[in-house]
Amino acid sequence: MEFVNTVICGDSKNILGTISDNYVDCIITSPPYDNLRTYKNKKEHEAYEFDFKGIASELNRVLKKGGTLVWIVGDEVINGSETGSSFRQALYFLDELKLNLHDTMIYKKNSSSFPARADGNRYSQIFEYMFILSKGKPKTANLLCDKPNAWKGWLGFGKMKQRERNGQLVEIQRNPVPEFSPRTNIWKYATGRNYSSSDELASQHPAIFPEGLVGDNILTWTNEGDIILDPFNGSGTTTKMAHLLNRKYIGIDISEEYCNIARKRISTGVREDSFAIDFGDDIDLSNIKKNWK
Repeated sequence: MEFVNTVICGDSKNILGTISDNYVDCIITSPPYDNLRTYKNKKEHEAYEFDFKGIASELNRVLKKGGTLVWIVGDEVINGSETGSSFRQALYFLDELKLNLHDTMIYKKNSSSFPARADGNRYSQIFEYMFILSKGKPKTANLLCDKPNAWKGWLGFGKMKQRERNGQLVEIQRNPVPEFSPRTNIWKYATGRNYSSSDELASQHPAIFPEGLVGDNILTWTNEGDIILDPFNGSGTTTKMAHLLNRKYIGIDISEEYCNIARKRISTGVREDSFAIDFGDDIDLSNIKKNWK
């Protein structure tokens, strides 16, 4: 079966089982976690539950050595407390599958679906975990340098010297502070209808990835021509962004409706005009757009 540049409808674990070992360079996905959303399966109106351990094992198998798995997940609040599912999943990848937890990043949203009340006991939930797992040391890491430096061009005071092996102090050249440095591991995006994506089709899915979030992970952890997999492809943001950024893709989803939406988004995608990104006041948007060409 040909997998590359296809969106496949079916059970993710079963489809993954037909893919060769060490086949994909990167996996970017957000699984259906706890009971926060109702996803459609082939029967269209039944809630979708998935075999986490079985799918996690398959993802580990198909991921190349040095490949990365971006696992974006949150927790449901039940009786005032979080379930902790996200941590248990991350620890399973570490302890049982022996993947590295390369970074624990934060996907911060610009608003909350359930704002805190003054008479409540919890603050507004406004982020999800973005676990960056790797199969050994990541083979690709293109850090996005879009954080402005207030001290750009600064050379510091005095002369910089270092001691040679013979004990003599030698003056060395001091490099100026660059205009931009790598961003932090907290990434902020505007979310919701017409913000996560300008594709009207995408809003038919209950949990849309912001296109900027996926695009930035693709730019960071892959190079052009790499194969990117999303085993819970939904309305197809991962496959669309992989296509736009000259990567190969494999999308899997159990809903034929969502698979059709994903295919349409790929066929009608426009490279830059579709991005609706909000990085906050500390990010120069004009600079990051250089990466989207």
